[in-house]
Amino acid sequence: MTLVDESERVTRLARAILSDVMLYHAEQVRRGIEADDLFERLAPELAEARAYFDSRVEPAVARASNAWNRALVDVLVFRSRAVRSPIW
Repeated sequence: MTLVDESERVTRLARAILSDVMLYHAEQVRRGIEADDLFERLAPELAEARAYFDSRVEPAVARASNAWNRALVDVLVFRSRAVRSPIW
């Protein structure tokens, strides 16, 4: 399988993978935002998602684009901005 090596496609892939995490674990995401333990609560799911992302993407492009970390914030945190939380 050819690795994704275009920055824009890497970003789209990261967002798609994390959108699936959000879809399948919406209640856990909500609880994690409310309790300010989102990343600890979803650690196994995020580790699996990250491993899949890493298996599909050229490592140098992934590091240079920081797509995974930006997608974490955009998809999991920003989309949950309506959830009441002590951190905002």
